[in-house]
Amino acid sequence: MRNISAILESAGASLDDIVKTTIFYTDVEDFASSWHILMKGAIVGIDLFNPLASLVVFQYNPENIRRTITPNTVGGQTGQTSQSEAMRLVGPPTEVISADIELDATDQLETGSRSARLMGIHPVLASLEMLVYPKSALVIANEILATAGIIEVIPPEAPLTLFIWGLARVVPVRIDSMTVTEDEFDTMLNPIRAKIGLQMRVLNYRDLGLTSAGGALFMVHQVLKETMATVNGIGNVAAAATTSISAIGSL
Repeated sequence: MRNISAILESAGASLDDIVKTTIFYTDVEDFASSWHILMKGAIVGIDLFNPLASLVVFQYNPENIRRTITPNTVGGQTGQTSQSEAMRLVGPPTEVISADIELDATDQLETGSRSARLMGIHPVLASLEMLVYPKSALVIANEILATAGIIEVIPPEAPLTLFIWGLARVVPVRIDSMTVTEDEFDTMLNPIRAKIGLQMRVLNYRDLGLTSAGGALFMVHQVLKETMATVNGIGNVAAAATTSISAIGSL
């Protein structure tokens, strides 16, 4: 990548100007050292009735991920609590993740993709949007049973949705908002380029229950976070000790 960057810079360009690149390996052993640049984020809706309907691998990874973390303290946002409760946490913090995803059918159209030619990026948009739609079959079935007086209608559940951003961040989320900006269309008015602004609330074990699949997955995420924090602390202590020894040795 450094070589590619140098060539681009000599031509007055940069890596930001690249839309797509293909890597050819002359030695399979080189793959292990570069696999990390190939990882892509994803949103996965775990739906037993249609497991393939809500699997969205990001075509291009977002340039940034914005996270807002709000501690859940006893007094809440008001801070009105007794001195003995001031430092108590009632649960994990509320975390909101925001990201902007780009979709572009240009590559698929160039390679002759039948799906892209007939529908543009409609299928990808549909996969994302189905994460916040109740299943039509369930809605119709509930309506029939309710009309017949057989059941009391209970709002259907959305599929368990996972936001995957590398091996260290796999968390259950609820999509709170989705802003779709369709920038370009083909002659049949199918969108072929779009930006999607996602706002997702991370669901933790207090939301889902520790014994649920989503709650257990969040606990794994928290334990991993605790482990990484410990590794960082050990590294800081070791660095401080090395600095102290060097300072003493120079006296």
